[in-house]
Amino acid sequence: MTAFALTLVLIAAVLHATWNLCAKRAGGGLPFVWLVSVIICSCYIPVLIGFWWWQHPTLSWTAVAWIAGSGVLKTAASLSLQRSYRSGDFSLIYPLARGTGPLLSTAAAIALLGERPSLLAIAGGVTIVTAVFFLTGGAGLFHQDRAHLRTAVRNGLTTGVLIACYTVWDRHGVHTLAIPPVIYDGGTAFVVLGFVTPFALPRWAEVSHHWREHKRFVFGMALLSPIAYVLVLTAMAFTPVSYVAPAREVSIVLGAFIGARYLKEADAHRRTWAALAMAIGVIALALG
Repeated sequence: MTAFALTLVLIAAVLHATWNLCAKRAGGGLPFVWLVSVIICSCYIPVLIGFWWWQHPTLSWTAVAWIAGSGVLKTAASLSLQRSYRSGDFSLIYPLARGTGPLLSTAAAIALLGERPSLLAIAGGVTIVTAVFFLTGGAGLFHQDRAHLRTAVRNGLTTGVLIACYTVWDRHGVHTLAIPPVIYDGGTAFVVLGFVTPFALPRWAEVSHHWREHKRFVFGMALLSPIAYVLVLTAMAFTPVSYVAPAREVSIVLGAFIGARYLKEADAHRRTWAALAMAIGVIALALG
């Protein structure tokens, strides 16, 4: 993994943790996702026009279909993430969602894309996943006295699976199909908007409430989310996904810190040590 790719991924990780905090603080659902999508698409219109005028890209029907498929996966992931944040702590859900993704996406990249990461890179990925396990309390989450957390865990894991699916899907889109990252992410944003609009409009009272009460979080997520993912897509265009996906998980360190210190959530000491182990895993991954 090159230094440039690692820099892109680390910047994206900071932005990713920040916009996820916006999503958690808003506590929204589909109406919130719709508002964010409207802002993202509005910002993308001049960007896409300018890029098209500058580069004159051509898209095959396969590329268009691939962008649509990514939009479907990201719609499901966005709604699952919102559901997860309504059911559990930020320092629980964020590591679960982000930690499940790299394990599955790395395995899929090896099995489906033929990638062969080095032993050091594999050790780094395993370290990250193991640290996530301890960060979230491990098997203790399933004890009877913590049964109230099971729904949150299930939602977080579901979100992680969806993240893994679109990570591998998008790697194929920007690398094999060579779709420009800006066109790719902008196109998926419009697909997401198209899917959620028919369900958001009948819930206009909720949409209005989120706009009045959580406008700053709407803008925070809408501006930071696409920038973060375009950086990741750019890195994936010339870097194996089995390196990029786990390296993104440095954002979990920030998520643990934000949840423990800023949101005053539980198990701060254990989660801090687990986050440190993840940082070591990221270093091993980058060196591999």
